[in-house]
Amino acid sequence: MAKVAFLGLGVMGFPMAGHLAAKGHEVTVYNRTEAKAADWVARHGGRRAASPAAAAEGAEFVMACVGNDDDLRAICTGEAGAFDGMAPGAIFVDHTTVSARVTRDLSDIARGLGLGFVDAPVSGGQAGAENGVLSVMCGGSEPDYAAAEPVIAAYARICRRMGDSGAGQMTKMVNQICIAGLVQGLSEGLHFAEKAGLDIAGVVEVISQGAAGSWQMANRHQGMAENRFDYGFAVDWMRKDLGICLATADETGASLPVTALVDQFYKDIQRMGGGRWDTSSLIRRLRAAD
Repeated sequence: MAKVAFLGLGVMGFPMAGHLAAKGHEVTVYNRTEAKAADWVARHGGRRAASPAAAAEGAEFVMACVGNDDDLRAICTGEAGAFDGMAPGAIFVDHTTVSARVTRDLSDIARGLGLGFVDAPVSGGQAGAENGVLSVMCGGSEPDYAAAEPVIAAYARICRRMGDSGAGQMTKMVNQICIAGLVQGLSEGLHFAEKAGLDIAGVVEVISQGAAGSWQMANRHQGMAENRFDYGFAVDWMRKDLGICLATADETGASLPVTALVDQFYKDIQRMGGGRWDTSSLIRRLRAAD
């Protein structure tokens, strides 16, 4: 068992840190909203710290799951940042979805301080975090990954090293690109079924067993049919992720016409007041056009 710090206790980080504690790791947590850290300790034990640096003191692994590039920089290298508290040989594991550029910058800084760094964004949403069955895609050196993987296993269904620093983030971009197109296609299909007067549950039962089947169809069709979009991964966060994808595509020369279009559809959802709805809410846009 390891001594672990976990920074960021949002809808993903809170249960992920809980799985670490349940597996017997010694966990110290930090969150900008102290009440949430206090709530976590009341539920799971361990202790809370007043800053990222304080949480990282003596930790073998420092895990983070925060909001964006700026948040990650702040908890790593800002005032009382985690890197200040980490001892040489400790490994920072970042579960935030951020740009590959900030990942590589922070990895270089970490190496200069004698620290390890693994970018390890996750897929599976709030339910995956709560049930400990996330898909984790990692970038970093082989020794750093090999050391961190048994700890990450506390909340992972699959964990794989995809390459050097930044490769995990690039893989997560592929994940979000694929999801964007799938959810729009599913929204259009269900909307068509509604207009045709078909029984949605029956339609999904049949077509999900064929080539049209997907995780999104199996797990989101009922909420979409009921106009209920409370599964946790908000449109605001999806737009942040798709912005990273589109910016990186400009850098690499990749063409993402469907992703760019769906990003604008999510912008429409935000204008409808749905920034905190989950990503399956794209169907609301189609219904609103009726």
